[in-house]
Amino acid sequence: MAHALSDSLKLQLSKESPPEYEEAETRPKPAPQSSSSTPRTNRSLEILDEQSPLLSPKQSSDGEGDAGRGAAPQADTLEWNEGDGQETKSVWYLILLTLGIGGLQIAWSVELSNGSPYLLSLGMTKALLALVWIAGPISGTIVQPYVGIRSDNCRVSWGKRKPFMLAGASATILSLMALAWTREIVHGILWSFGADVESHGVKVVTITFAIVFVYILDFAINTVQAGVRAFIVDNAPTHQQEAANAWAGRITGVGNILGYLSGYVNLPRIVPIFGNTQFKVLCVIASFALGSTVTISCLFIHERDPRLEGVPSSQVGLRSFFRQVFKSMKRLPPQIRKVCEVQFFNWIGWFPFLFYITTYIGQIYVNPIFAENPDLSPAEIDAAWESATRVGTFALLVFAITSFVSNILLPFIIVPTYRAPQARPIDSFHSSGMHHARPSTPGTPCTMSASMTSFFPVTNSDTHSRLARLLSTLQIPWLTLRRAWLLSHLLFAACMVFTFFVTSIEGATALVGLVGLAWALSLWAPFALISAEISKRDADARVRRRRRDVYRANNGDNNYDNEDDAKGSEDQAGVILGLHNVSIASPQIIATLVSSAIFRAAQKPRGTAGDNSVAWVLRFGGCAALVAAYMVTRIAEERDEGKENDGDAVGVV
Repeated sequence: MAHALSDSLKLQLSKESPPEYEEAETRPKPAPQSSSSTPRTNRSLEILDEQSPLLSPKQSSDGEGDAGRGAAPQADTLEWNEGDGQETKSVWYLILLTLGIGGLQIAWSVELSNGSPYLLSLGMTKALLALVWIAGPISGTIVQPYVGIRSDNCRVSWGKRKPFMLAGASATILSLMALAWTREIVHGILWSFGADVESHGVKVVTITFAIVFVYILDFAINTVQAGVRAFIVDNAPTHQQEAANAWAGRITGVGNILGYLSGYVNLPRIVPIFGNTQFKVLCVIASFALGSTVTISCLFIHERDPRLEGVPSSQVGLRSFFRQVFKSMKRLPPQIRKVCEVQFFNWIGWFPFLFYITTYIGQIYVNPIFAENPDLSPAEIDAAWESATRVGTFALLVFAITSFVSNILLPFIIVPTYRAPQARPIDSFHSSGMHHARPSTPGTPCTMSASMTSFFPVTNSDTHSRLARLLSTLQIPWLTLRRAWLLSHLLFAACMVFTFFVTSIEGATALVGLVGLAWALSLWAPFALISAEISKRDADARVRRRRRDVYRANNGDNNYDNEDDAKGSEDQAGVILGLHNVSIASPQIIATLVSSAIFRAAQKPRGTAGDNSVAWVLRFGGCAALVAAYMVTRIAEERDEGKENDGDAVGVV
């Protein structure tokens, strides 16, 4: 019976293991060890333990690697033993893995930049518009944790995340098309029943139809985002989580740039086949971008078969969903919990900036016009604000370009948190009927960041070694990702303080461009920190499952009821990233309420010079950024304090 279980387990592990597993089967097998020297089961578990990534990884102190070849050692660089799925991925793999985030960003930009003018053109009031846009924070608070839990429990053979990515993308495309052609759809249906399309009732139905599909759109977009973010965590190795999220930030930046550039182009004139209005053409382009990018990612990136993880820990109904969410909140790992606390205050600061910065710059533009012409007609005031909006949009384009360039350059100067697994001699064991081996291959240079190793293939050539040492000199030794994120909050707060002194369009544009550097880190740092923590735990959980199966195969029973099985109940990427998004979405509601109160107290009548209400809203955001900066200092930063076997703890700075 035990031999039959071993054969079955061997087949399963061959599916989970890297390609070199099969190569190892053909290698000469070492002589079996004496049973008196090492017990059969313990030896198997010991070998598997050697493959497990450490939950608190430490820097290697054996002097090998690049540090041993003369390169400067990185004090904040951590390393763990290579585990299942931890092999270094190529840059093309990371691009294909994160490509869906770019199409998603284009869909978001269409809704945020053109949604309000379009809904107002349907006859919606501004008061009702405010209630419509609260759909974003609500859907982010509810949908992403729900989708995260459902995808964690998904056992479809072709992946846990892909079904939700594809379903969410399809729903997003459908809602974009329905929203863009709302008037034509409603008028066509009601006209067929003899209704007057110019009547008040038809107008009310049109607005109601649009509101329904705005909510569907927000729920669908959050479904895609939950799937894509968990997809990145699941399929990038731990030491490349920073690189993968950096690529996600870069692709997001490209989406932002394309979105802002579209505001300067008369799209209906260029591609009239897509529609007769700017909003219709943008919705078609966004639908194509989202559908194509998500499809490409799903086709070229292969997820692990989730059926190998066994039966889901729980089935999610509405009541059990809320129960699991609150339970998951309580057991969030300390590092991830602290990142979520930072994000709560971080997004209280960012929400006013992202929604009102064009109005702030526009107010600077119209102040001299309104001061010199206090009796402008409403039409002339509208014309002045239309020009002011274009000026503000140009500043946001500068902001997007700065963010994109920062996302490209920052990974080369920030010290990576984790190093790629180092080369090891072949490890084999024969006692359980399995022969798991890893060939001795060249290791990834330790002094190169994960982003650098993504660009340059690993070889043994002297040229590559010199390139590795050259690129390592770009890194600022003390600048870790956590410290860079801390500095970004201080930079954002300082820029908001400078709103007291900026009085020119040029100065305001430069200020907004500088904030793009802080935005780049907000798109990268929190996701990278959380993703790396999740990836470490997931890789370790896979090895624990293999250890458990080895025990059961060798002993012919299921009596393996210890702390390893208890650890198997830890939350997976989907629910953790969903809770992280709650810390992003929920503070936006608070920021909206506080901003409304400031506007009520400080706003001047439209067409009046010297309205500083938006500037005060931005300064409120700067205060929240200072709180976020303090919260970052509470995040632990692991450093090498010696060998683990000597009992030294990982230090916190």
